[in-house]
Amino acid sequence: MQGSQFNNRVSEGQGGRRKGCFVALLLCFLLLLSSPLSAQSDPLESLTLEQRIAQMFIVNLYGAELTEAGRDFLTRYQPGGVVLLGENLGTPEFVTRLTNRYQQTITGAGGLPLFVGVDQEGGPISHLSDGFTAFPTPTLMTASGDNDFVNQIGAAMGMELRAVGVNLNLAPVADLETNPRNPIIVRRSFGSDPAMVSPILAAFIHGMQSTGVMATAKHFPGHGESDTDSHTGLPIIDLSRERLEAVELAPFRAAIAADVAAIMAAHIWYPALEPEPNTPASLSSRIITDLLRDEMGYDGLIMTDALDMDAIDTVYSYPDAAVKAVQAGVDLIIAAHISLESQAAAIQALIDAVENGTISEERINESARRILAAKERYGLLEWQPLDPDAVSQRLSLERHTAMVELLFQAGVTLAYDRNGHLPLNPSRKVAIVYLGTRYQIVETCGVYRSDIQWVGVSDSPSDEQIAAAQTAARLVDTVVVFTQNADQNPRQALLVNALPPEKTVAVALWSPYDWTTYPDVSAYVVTYSPLRPAVTAACGLLFGSVPARARLAITLPGMP
Repeated sequence: MQGSQFNNRVSEGQGGRRKGCFVALLLCFLLLLSSPLSAQSDPLESLTLEQRIAQMFIVNLYGAELTEAGRDFLTRYQPGGVVLLGENLGTPEFVTRLTNRYQQTITGAGGLPLFVGVDQEGGPISHLSDGFTAFPTPTLMTASGDNDFVNQIGAAMGMELRAVGVNLNLAPVADLETNPRNPIIVRRSFGSDPAMVSPILAAFIHGMQSTGVMATAKHFPGHGESDTDSHTGLPIIDLSRERLEAVELAPFRAAIAADVAAIMAAHIWYPALEPEPNTPASLSSRIITDLLRDEMGYDGLIMTDALDMDAIDTVYSYPDAAVKAVQAGVDLIIAAHISLESQAAAIQALIDAVENGTISEERINESARRILAAKERYGLLEWQPLDPDAVSQRLSLERHTAMVELLFQAGVTLAYDRNGHLPLNPSRKVAIVYLGTRYQIVETCGVYRSDIQWVGVSDSPSDEQIAAAQTAARLVDTVVVFTQNADQNPRQALLVNALPPEKTVAVALWSPYDWTTYPDVSAYVVTYSPLRPAVTAACGLLFGSVPARARLAITLPGMP
C-alpha cells in the first residue's frame, strides 16, 4: 500500500477500519499532541492501523542531511523513531540541526514525534564523540562501587544526549564479561560479577532516565558468554537454565527493577530457553513473551538488535524477520544499514500479516500502546525544537569532564600488591618504564618525584629497549611498567616478563587482561580505559595521592 492510500485508512477500533481524509487525521494528531494520553479513552483511536505498525519501526535515514528521499519516507510512513549512525553524526550543533529536521518533518506531516536513538555506551562504543564528553568504559563505574556517583555519570551522559535532541540511548550493556575471548562484548561490559554489576547498572539507568532520556538494557538474555559476533553469525550460548538464572539474567532483573525504558533482544540461540534449533532470542516467543514478559514481569519496550546483522539476514529477509520478531512479542524493530525501500517493505509486510490474519491487530495494539505511553512519559509528545547555537550551554562539558576525572580516581584499581610496593616509598629508588606514545606518563608521574629513572619504549618494544629496561630495574628498588593491551601484544608481555617480578609493578592502561600475560608481577594496577585521565589516576595511586579503594571489576582466574 503506497502514497495516499497508506495515510488515508483510519481505524474504527478493534473490529474494522473506515476511510477518512488526511485533514481529519491531521486534526486528530494535533489533538493527540496537545492533550495527555490519559485524557483519552484510547490513544490508538487517533492512529490508523498503518500508523500503529509504523510506530514499531526505528529506521535509518541515510546521509549527513535529511535527503529528499528521507523526507518523503518520514512523511509517508511516519515511523516511530530513527537511529543515528556514523553518517548522521558530527558536532553537537550538527546533530541538533539534524534531529530538529527529523522531528519538524514528521510532525509537520501530522505524525507523532520520533524516538531518536544512538549507541552511546561510553568507552569504545561512543557514537557521539566530536564535541562531546569522552565517557570511559563502563567497567570503571563498577570498579568505583559508588552508586550515587554512577547515578550522576548516567545523568551527565543523558544530559548531553538530550541537549542535541536524542531521547533514546541504545545502552547500557547489561551483558556480563564472563568470556575474555568474546569478540564483541569485552571492553563494553560493566563487569563480570552479577552481584557487583547489578546495583551499578541500576544506578546508571536511574541517572540517565532522570534527564528524560530512555535507557536500553542490552542484549537480552545475555551476550557475554558468546564466542561469536552476532554481526557475522549466529552465536550459540549453551548454558543451563540454572546458570542463566544465576548469572546472565541477574543484571536484566536489576534493570527491570530500575524501570528501564527498553530492553534489546540478542540475536543468539539459547538452547536451554528455546528448544527450536537456531532460533535467536530476538525471534523467540519463548524468550520474549514467556520469559521476559510473563516470568520476569517486564512491561516496558522490547526491541530487536539490528535485523540486518548476519545472525539474521543470512537466514531471513528484512520483512520476514520483522514479522517473526513481532510474532515473538517485540515492540520495536531496528534497521541499521537497510535501504529505505526495504524498510518500507518491512512495514508493508506487517500490514499484510495483520490483513491476512498471520498477526492479530491486538498484537499490534499492545506494542503501539507501550510506544505511545513511553513517548508521553518521556515528554516526546510535547517536542519543541532546540536552538543549535545554544547547545554548548546545554552540554556542560567542563563539569562533565571534571566528573570523568573523579570517576577515574574512584575506579583505578590496585588488584593486589604482594610486597607492599605501593604507594611508592620516597626513600626507595624507582624506575618507570613507559610507552613512548603515552608521553603524558612522564609529565604526570614526574610531578611527584624528580629522581625517577625513565625508560621509554615503543608500543612493540625492541630487544634493545627491553635490555635497557632490565638494566634500569637492576639499579632500583621498584620498577613500574606501563602496558596497553599486552594481552594482544607479545612484545609488551616479553618486556614485563624480562623484569625482576619481585620488584615489578605493572599498570594496565586499557585491557585488564594484560595480567594474564605476566602473572608473576609483584603488584598490578588497572585503569580499564586508556583516556588521558587514566594516567592521572594511575600516577596518583602509585604515589599515594589517590587512595586504592576500588574493586577489581573483572574476574581474572588465578589472581591472588
